[in-house]
Amino acid sequence: MAKILIVDDEEDIRELLMYNLKQEGHEVSCAENGMAALAQVKIAKPDLIILDVMMPQMDGIEFCERIKADLENQHILICFLTARSEDYSQIAGLESGGDDYVTKPIKPKVLISRINALLRRNFKPEVKTSHLNFLIDRERYLILKNNVEIHFPRKEFELLALLASKPNTVFKREFILNSVWGSDIIVGDRTIDVHIRKIREKIGNHMISTVKGVGYKFHDNVEEN
Repeated sequence: MAKILIVDDEEDIRELLMYNLKQEGHEVSCAENGMAALAQVKIAKPDLIILDVMMPQMDGIEFCERIKADLENQHILICFLTARSEDYSQIAGLESGGDDYVTKPIKPKVLISRINALLRRNFKPEVKTSHLNFLIDRERYLILKNNVEIHFPRKEFELLALLASKPNTVFKREFILNSVWGSDIIVGDRTIDVHIRKIREKIGNHMISTVKGVGYKFHDNVEEN
């Protein structure tokens, strides 16, 4: 769902985080220090970086400052890893451009929760998205299929716009619920299924597939039978 770069000089931590993030469906790459991470950013183009503060060659604070100084990288989210007693590191990390921090020892469930919250907060679908024979305009809440407007209730529109924002990417059910309905609203697990069924009735079954036990995926460049 997101491209995440882990930067930590401890191999055990890198492997622990990589395993848990991949289980969540994220695309994960790693670097063992700040210098290596600078090169990796150009290759991996991450959406988010999990960054240790204390590392050899280049520490996390300097790395963050260098990344954020480049306009092309200012959209990248950064979550620092700090020791529980390092208040100065937490403050310095946030002041250098970091978005959040997690204290060591790392609890994978806590980290995953913080990472997903950051990604949701930063998620901004394009205002207009074109796909084969229809157009989604988020600004005007307008969907055109073959140049004919189709009416979608608000939640159906937001759900379709979310899926279409990243074609051929699987969106997990939890992410969909939090993104479309919000974490403060309790809705039944069948809510997504009902909305997906109604969307399929309007645009065709071929555009959205179900990934059993995981979520849904929007298919780009798929011709209707």
